[in-house]
Amino acid sequence: MDPEFRGDIDHHDGTSDATPGGYTEQRRPGELSFAIFLTLASLFLLYTAYGISGFKALSSPGSVPMATTLVMVVSALIVTIRTSRLNKVAHETLSKDILPVMVILFIGFLVIFGLLLKPLGFVLTAALFLIIAIKVLARKGWGYTLTVALVSLVVIWIIFRVVFTVLLPVGILPEAEFIQFFRNLMSGGAS
Repeated sequence: MDPEFRGDIDHHDGTSDATPGGYTEQRRPGELSFAIFLTLASLFLLYTAYGISGFKALSSPGSVPMATTLVMVVSALIVTIRTSRLNKVAHETLSKDILPVMVILFIGFLVIFGLLLKPLGFVLTAALFLIIAIKVLARKGWGYTLTVALVSLVVIWIIFRVVFTVLLPVGILPEAEFIQFFRNLMSGGAS
C-alpha cells in the first residue's frame, strides 16, 4: 500500500484500509455507533458477571469474569471516547463502503439458514443456501449454478458426514437410508 495513503476516495483499489496509516485522524461511518454498542455490551456482561457471586473475595467464582469484563468496559470506553473526538471521513457512507446491500443480504441468508437447519436438515438447507448464494454472486446460468452448488454440497457432505462422521441435522431427508444404501453397494449387497 502506498505510504501516502490516507483513506480518501482512492481506497477502492482492492487494498485494505485497515493497514496502519489508513485512517488515523478520522472515523468511518458507523464506527462511533459500534464503539457505543461495544461499551453497552461490555457493561451488560460486567453486570452479568457480578450476578455470579457478587464481589465477596478475590477467590469467589465471579472474580475472574468480573475482572475480564471490567477490562472490556474500560477498553470500550477508551475506544468510544477516542472515536467520538475524531472527524468523520468525508467520502464514505455506511451503505456504500461499510455495510453494502450484498452484506445485508447475506446476513439475512445466514439467519434463514440457521432457522431452516433444524426443520429441513443440513443437506437441504445447505443446498438451498449454496444455490441461492452462487446464483446471486456468480450471476451465471442455472446449469452452472446447480452444478457448482451440488458438487460443493457433495464434497462438504462427504468430508463432514462420511470422513469425520460429524452428526449433522437430518431434517426431512432420509440421510441414514442413503448411507446404508451406499454401504450395501460397497459391500456387494451383503447384509
